[in-house]
Amino acid sequence: MRILVAMSGGVDSSVVAARLVDEGHEVIGATLQLYDSRESTKKGACCAGRDIHDARRVADRLGIPHYVIDAESRFKDSVISTFADAYAAGETPVPCVACNQGVKFTDLLGMARDLGVDAMATGHYVRRVEGPDGPEMHRPVDAGRDQSWFLFATTRDQLDFLRFPLGDMPDKAAVRAEAERFGLSVATKPDSQDLCFVTDGSYAGLVEKLRPDVTGAGEIVDQAGHVLGQHEGVTRYTVGQSKRLGNAAMRDGARQMVVGIQPASRRVVIGPRAQAVTRTLMLRDMNWLISPPGPDGLRCVVQIRAREAVRPATVWQVSGGARVELDEGAVPAPGQACVLYDGSRVLGGGFIRRPDSEGKGVSDE
Repeated sequence: MRILVAMSGGVDSSVVAARLVDEGHEVIGATLQLYDSRESTKKGACCAGRDIHDARRVADRLGIPHYVIDAESRFKDSVISTFADAYAAGETPVPCVACNQGVKFTDLLGMARDLGVDAMATGHYVRRVEGPDGPEMHRPVDAGRDQSWFLFATTRDQLDFLRFPLGDMPDKAAVRAEAERFGLSVATKPDSQDLCFVTDGSYAGLVEKLRPDVTGAGEIVDQAGHVLGQHEGVTRYTVGQSKRLGNAAMRDGARQMVVGIQPASRRVVIGPRAQAVTRTLMLRDMNWLISPPGPDGLRCVVQIRAREAVRPATVWQVSGGARVELDEGAVPAPGQACVLYDGSRVLGGGFIRRPDSEGKGVSDE
């Protein structure tokens, strides 16, 4: 096959390229330049100038062509600005999903098709399994490196074209051993760390720079609106958080947590965990990797945060998205993904709506 490999300059995508060359495929390497790496002071950031250099060295070692695609403007618009807007709106965004579905699985994949290749391969840790109705996405063998939650928005058409050679690898040590075997200079290179575009490690600082209208101190209040304390900026808080609450952290003997954010009034709403627990989630921007469920709904398990355990639920398709009824209550964060699974298989997913958004995102019904 003729395959384009998305090469980030790290060990994972480098091993993908090396394995495909070793298997006899015609391989083309491509690296996205996503932001001005000269601004980065964060150790372990990805998509930097050094990474482009490393990807090119690997390509030279393998004897394959290598291209660098300037996607800085597109990345800024589709990922960074969207990230800031979501935080400023009181949500907890997942920029890696936007990156995958924007510059990677849309722009880069489109370029791959324009080049006439047969497939595009990446270093993501998921498995692509041929099922009776076409390719399916599954969790990888190495559960500790599972990236399926971040890839839930991959469409069926994209999945048909994509390949994930590392999904069957037992662990990262085996990947590094492969890199050593192929003589790759990145064999011992540290993993990149999210988020690559937060150059000084401060999410709040970036949001306040891009959205100064939400910058500034405000009030910490209970759900009745009683002022309990002060904060230094709503961008420093997400639903479910219990830090940075100062003297308001304990009330009536109960630990308090953030149960809502009101960016327009710069208020952080807190309460005991019971006030934030819900069994009903409303999702937007649904992506189905199976046929949407009928009127009886779909029994499955869902994952509402990247590192949380799955929860049994029933899901119905509704206008504008989906409704999820959890068997047991949870504390969802608006803007986070809710991904549907059947065992290891990804069935689809969407983003959790805000309680005050159109269609009422979270309800205690």
